[in-house]
Amino acid sequence: MRFKGSRYPARTTWFERVMAAIALINLTLVLLDMSYIRFRDVYRQVLPAPTVWYGEQFKGIEPERTTEGYLALVAVLENELADQVASNSAIDWADPTIQGLLDELSEQSVAMVDEDPFAVAGKSGTLARVKNLMRDRLQEDAAKAAFQRFWSEPHLSSANLNQELVFFDTQIRPLIETNYFRGINQSGQPINRFWIIDSWFMALFAAEFVIRTYVLSRRQPNTTWLDAMLWRIYDVPLFFGLWRWLRIIPVTIRLHQANWLNLEPLRNRGSRALVSQFAVELTEIVLLRVIDQVQRVVREGDISRWLNTASEANQYVDINGVNEVQAIAKHFLDIVVHQVLPKVKPELDALLQHSVVGALQQAPAYQGLKFMPGFDGISAQISHQVVSELSKTLQETLQKVFADEKGAALTAQLIDSFGKHLQTEVKGADTLSEVQSLINDLLEEIKINYVEGIATEDIEQMQATRYRLYGATQRNRVTVVKS
Repeated sequence: MRFKGSRYPARTTWFERVMAAIALINLTLVLLDMSYIRFRDVYRQVLPAPTVWYGEQFKGIEPERTTEGYLALVAVLENELADQVASNSAIDWADPTIQGLLDELSEQSVAMVDEDPFAVAGKSGTLARVKNLMRDRLQEDAAKAAFQRFWSEPHLSSANLNQELVFFDTQIRPLIETNYFRGINQSGQPINRFWIIDSWFMALFAAEFVIRTYVLSRRQPNTTWLDAMLWRIYDVPLFFGLWRWLRIIPVTIRLHQANWLNLEPLRNRGSRALVSQFAVELTEIVLLRVIDQVQRVVREGDISRWLNTASEANQYVDINGVNEVQAIAKHFLDIVVHQVLPKVKPELDALLQHSVVGALQQAPAYQGLKFMPGFDGISAQISHQVVSELSKTLQETLQKVFADEKGAALTAQLIDSFGKHLQTEVKGADTLSEVQSLINDLLEEIKINYVEGIATEDIEQMQATRYRLYGATQRNRVTVVKS
């Protein structure tokens, strides 16, 4: 099955189209067979003769004897009445034959209501419709009384006979005719001979599966016959007798392979939804897992144990023999002294000058001298020179200190002492407990406000962002290639 690289499969042969058409025909027959019992009445209205023939031949359906005999008795009565009208131009209601037929129909109507011969076929609802129609026609509350009155001489002789018979033949008879009896096979299941039709298709698709997978295994290098069968595993429902509705899967794929159906939009949509949902859940699980582990470390006091054992070689594993904290601090200070301070010297001079001028203005001597002519300019020049020399001296001093071996050793000693004293102070019971509590609360807030909120993100929005970024990346690649 080829989905990648083009809108449709790369190559479609006449064999693919023929097999796709046969598979579609088989699926249609399967669906019709599966829906036959449920929609038999509908099929009878559209194709009455083929529907009845199929039910008799493949579903073991026979006319139900009670309802069939009831309709036959009505037909006998109609024929007798028609014969009398044809011979005498009038109906002799005192005729024993007619009286016997009416009495028998009345009795069978009552028996039909009591025994419900529609129940075997699961069509008790049809009998309910018949009873409702008869009650409405005769304006009776009870269905038995309505039937008895309908098949009585006073009603048929006083009413329009033709109208009543037409009502029965158009409203009642079609409903009663839908009833049937379905035979049971030796295993106790309803008769179903669809396998007679389906076995031909199953044999064809089984043979095709064997030949196709064998050829595929021979054409593809390093591919066994079993690998080829697993590759075409979606074809198995076509020759598997159970769960025939699963054949919609291989039929749909074959229609796509025959260029009769385009599954690319559906596949893309499904893969995007699946990947997006999986990515959201995976991200959420990973982040929650990490934060939970950090919280566990904080709650179990691993921070305090680390502070206590960080300097003990027998408990703390050192992989390179270097104090990373001191090395990082020294490297950071080197960058500040040699690279950062020269670049920020103008800003540092401005800050120091502002501080010096502010300090001078608060001095009592300055308050008395500021009224002298030109003192402000002189004081500004002096403060500027002092600040410039001060910053220059500070920078040079720091550089000399770090360049000097003794200065570097003293600096390292200072960093080490600073770290030890900071560690000692942090290990205090009150400080450490408060820090652990704050860290734990902060992590919990992160979970609630950010991590658990990932699942509520609009997947469609995430997809739109992803494809927008993908489109921009592709355009940049095209631009680079053209240039």
